[in-house]
Amino acid sequence: MKPRVLQHGRLMASLERALAEHFDVHPLWQEADPKAFLRAHGGEFTGLATSARFGADRALMEAMPRLAVIANFGVGIDTIDLEAARERGVAVSNTPDVLTDCVADLALGLVIDVARRLSAADRFVRRGDWPKGQFPLATRVWGKKLGIVGLGRIGAAIARRAGGFDMPVRYHSRRLVENSPYEYEASVTALASWADFLVVACAGGAATRHLVSREVIEALGAGGYLVNISRGSVVDEAALVEALQAGRIAGAALDVFEDEPNVPPVLFALDNVVLLPHIASATHETRQAMADCVLANLRSWFDSGRLVTPVP
Repeated sequence: MKPRVLQHGRLMASLERALAEHFDVHPLWQEADPKAFLRAHGGEFTGLATSARFGADRALMEAMPRLAVIANFGVGIDTIDLEAARERGVAVSNTPDVLTDCVADLALGLVIDVARRLSAADRFVRRGDWPKGQFPLATRVWGKKLGIVGLGRIGAAIARRAGGFDMPVRYHSRRLVENSPYEYEASVTALASWADFLVVACAGGAATRHLVSREVIEALGAGGYLVNISRGSVVDEAALVEALQAGRIAGAALDVFEDEPNVPPVLFALDNVVLLPHIASATHETRQAMADCVLANLRSWFDSGRLVTPVP
C-alpha cells in the first residue's frame, strides 16, 4: 500500500501529479469542512505536503496523530510550528539552495528598479506623458552602499551580485559569519545608518517580527531605499508606509507584505515604491527544482526514514 499523504493547499500541477503517482494523496483543500474531515480521517495520514503559504500549525498536527513527516514547498518555515513538530517527533523538510539564485536575482533587480525608477518610467511612457516632458532624474546604483539583513545563502548571493556593481557591502545577522569578506554591523539600526540600500533577506517568524522597526527605517533616512524579499512580518509595515508618505526614505521595493495578498492601498499611489506579488522564486526552473525536492524528501523518508534536506 502507498503511504497516505495529506496535501495542505494547492501545489504545482506537476508536483501534484508526481505525489499522486508515489503516494495515496488526499487534497485537504477540496474538503468543504477540513476540520470535520480531519476528525474523521486525520489518523490515517503519516505524511503532509504543504507550502510556505499554508504551513502546518499545532492544531493540524494534533489532528494527525500518526503524522511522521512534513515536506514543505519553500525555504521559509515560519508558517510551520517547529516546536509542535519536535514535541511530536515529526520530521520537517524544506527546499533550500534551489531557490537561492533566483531570489538573489530578483533582489538586485528590485534595487535597480527602485533606484533607476524603471517601473515608474514604464508607467510614464504608457500614460502618454513622454511627449509632455522628460522623466525626472533617478539615482545611480553602482558604487552605492548595500546593507544586507541576514547573510545566509540568499544574502550571500545578493552580496556577490552587488560586487558586479562595485557596491560596498556590509551585513547584520544573528551572529558573525566567519570568513566573510563583508563587514559586520552590530545592529540593524547601525547597518541602516550606513547603507544607501537596505535589503532584507533574513528568515521570517516571531524572532524577526518587525526587526526592521520604525527606528531602523528612520536611520535609513531620506536618501535610503528599503528592499524586502524576506517576509512581510520582518518590516514594521505601518512605520514604512508613514515614512514613504512623509518622504523620510527615498523609496521601497517590496515582494512581500504583512497580510498577503492584501497590500496597503496607500502604496498604490506612491511612484517611488515597487510592488510585486511575492514572486522572488517564481521561475519555471526554480519552482520545478523545489517540486523535485519535495518529492525527493517524501520518497526518501518513506524508503529510508531519512530526509534529503531536513530542517534542523
